[in-house]
Amino acid sequence: MKDKHHHHVDYDAEFINPSKDVVKQALIKDYDKIYKRSVEDREGFWAEEAKKLTWFKKWDKVLDDSKKPFYKWFTGGKFNIIANAIDRHLKNWRRNKLAIIWEGEPGDVKTMSYHALNREVSKFANVLKSMGVHKGEVVTIYMPQIPELPIAMLACAKIGAIHSVIYGGFSAEALAGRIEDAKSRTLITADGGFRRGNITDLKGIANEAMRRSATIEVCIVVKRTAQDVHMQGDRDFWYHDLMALPIANPKCETEVMDAEDPLFILYTSGTTGKPKGLMHSHGGYAVYTSTTHKYVFDIKDEDRWWCAADPGWITGHSYLVYSPLINGATLMMYEGAPNHPYPNRWWSMVEKYGITILYTSPTAIRGLMRFGESWPNRHDLTSLRLLGSVGEPINPEAWKWYHRVIGGGKCPIMDTWWQTETGGFVITPLPITALKPGSATKPFFGHEVAIVDEQGNQVADGEEGKLVLQAPWPGMARSIWGDPDRFKETYWKDYEKQGWYKAGDAARKDKDGYFWIIGRIDDVIKVSGYRLGTAEIESALITHYAVSESAVVGLPHEIKGNAIHCYVILRAGMTGNKALEEELKEHVSRELGPIAKPEHIEFVDSLPKTRSGKIMRRVLKARALGQDVGDISTLEE
Repeated sequence: MKDKHHHHVDYDAEFINPSKDVVKQALIKDYDKIYKRSVEDREGFWAEEAKKLTWFKKWDKVLDDSKKPFYKWFTGGKFNIIANAIDRHLKNWRRNKLAIIWEGEPGDVKTMSYHALNREVSKFANVLKSMGVHKGEVVTIYMPQIPELPIAMLACAKIGAIHSVIYGGFSAEALAGRIEDAKSRTLITADGGFRRGNITDLKGIANEAMRRSATIEVCIVVKRTAQDVHMQGDRDFWYHDLMALPIANPKCETEVMDAEDPLFILYTSGTTGKPKGLMHSHGGYAVYTSTTHKYVFDIKDEDRWWCAADPGWITGHSYLVYSPLINGATLMMYEGAPNHPYPNRWWSMVEKYGITILYTSPTAIRGLMRFGESWPNRHDLTSLRLLGSVGEPINPEAWKWYHRVIGGGKCPIMDTWWQTETGGFVITPLPITALKPGSATKPFFGHEVAIVDEQGNQVADGEEGKLVLQAPWPGMARSIWGDPDRFKETYWKDYEKQGWYKAGDAARKDKDGYFWIIGRIDDVIKVSGYRLGTAEIESALITHYAVSESAVVGLPHEIKGNAIHCYVILRAGMTGNKALEEELKEHVSRELGPIAKPEHIEFVDSLPKTRSGKIMRRVLKARALGQDVGDISTLEE
């Protein structure tokens, strides 16, 4: 088995070329030709892709750019993402195809055909309606990775409600703030979930969040772990009780929506403390995610697709829930940790379910790589034909390990760069692309991408600059929920006269036109592929009685990519010690969630600031890494 699986690859070669087999079955055979057409006739390209979906009424106009940067796509079109993710598959043989294979951390398994998924989604859609949920209102979802999470998302979309999924690792404070911002009156949660053998207390956290934000009138709770939880009589209802009532009718019409109607909001960290609710719409998002998914991962009917992301992040929305279902794929979902109870958990599931494509983060790969090759080598991974990476740039060492050990040297790695704001892949290889470990390679169809300086001039090949997207695309976020000015300010103001979107990432382009992403420019840290704002962490620290001021930076970490380091000035009369450091770490973890727990806290007497009082985090970072601190002429001292 070993030898059949492993192909010899020369990792020192400049390019790693795909095998003849991969090229032979690829949906896209000629990147350059299609790319050229897609930027010369952008609207024609996207209209052609949109025609492959089901519309209640065709659009009048492909792109409306009359109110830049608030672009609209497929205006006048009547559409619902559910008509494409579920309804159209019921009319052919796919109704009997597996839509979802789910495994819980304790080992329980559930599978659902498209027919069964439709029944559950329709029943829950009717439950939501009976609870007064109507078109255009925001429903907050705070759940573990269980099938009821995608079912809740799909049921909201079906009736035209807007979902706001909050990652199940966030704290009561973070959840309350997001409920408040969206003025949500309905919350869908669970009693708990399983993580590394422990039960997370989701209902307890939800109760605390509802105490802090008074807008929630109805809370629907899925029974997952069956521990005792507090249920408030007139507000909290068990999911299984509601689904057993006559109101949960398995027939429900899919609401006819406008292509530009909001589908969901998703909160992401910014440079200021308040998270931004990025809003995506039904039409453009469906066209964009399904097209990127189909071509980049070469989706075939016999594929079993596993996107190992949590639905609480954009990767889970776009590539765990929506695009695989629109493309009629079979998707895999797993509730727990990749190394529980042993480091072969993922590899045993690849073998057990015959997974053909695995899409995950560099953090997960580095975490599993630590345990060596004997764990994956005990499993037959020959079902895999493509691998993917998302969330942060992947270091070449991890890339090579993933390619050689998991892919047997024969599975190309689709290293995708994109953001919550973009809705789907922007810079990415295709299966036919010659790869360079660590590079996201080239722009997806319809995109013009440049690396520029502050003024907008292109920098020389090999030089670092700011990544900008020079043309609109259907999957772009339409605005920030309730704050259009902040949307303009954050993404469009810097290159307003050119009309470009600023990604907030530093990158360089090499002589072959391949893009290399370096990382965030702004005060946002990528930890395990998740964006955390330094401002959010600093605000959490400040709420502790001992802290008078703080600055937070991300420093390289061999597993997480970055780890959070905090510099803290204490209030007069307080002294910093190990116990206080632990207390502050726990405090941040409680305020924001375990994902934000600092790696290290250093007590300092002063912080480097500009004359206008802005903390210079890059100076702290350079000092910590022993690098040249660069130009500090604006420094106060």
